[in-house]
Amino acid sequence: MRYKFRRVQHFRGFTLIELMIAVAVVGILAAIAYPSYQDSVRKSRRADAKSALLDAAQREERFFTENNQYTATLGTGGLNLSATTTDGYYTLAITNAAANAAGRISTYTITATPVAGTTQEKDTACAAFSMNQIGVKCVKGGSYCSNGDTAAKAAVAACW
Repeated sequence: MRYKFRRVQHFRGFTLIELMIAVAVVGILAAIAYPSYQDSVRKSRRADAKSALLDAAQREERFFTENNQYTATLGTGGLNLSATTTDGYYTLAITNAAANAAGRISTYTITATPVAGTTQEKDTACAAFSMNQIGVKCVKGGSYCSNGDTAAKAAVAACW
């Protein structure tokens, strides 16, 4: 008597171990890539602060040409600017150091500070940007300025 053997059909596929290894590799890549992506996004959003500061400085100079003094007013009657930048990641503020002998405001500093609760708040490399009437640019709330030592100039160059 002859026996007939049935051919057993084998299905090709992934084992659970292979699948778990693939998931682990994807998880490790995502853990590395996501923070790098967030950092790149923060760097690109710095342009919002820089463009707002340059625009405000130009408006200050125009105001000075017409009124022979700078203004501390962002809105109507001053620079006609919103207190928040175009994309909403920074708030603008103007401070005036002192008035000259004639009682006119002769200096200004414009500051762009990250809005609380946004991802820009975690931008510790640059934090707040500022600029004054003679074009000195600063980062980290004025801690590093373009007219400072070599380290300060490098920090400003990296952010601006």
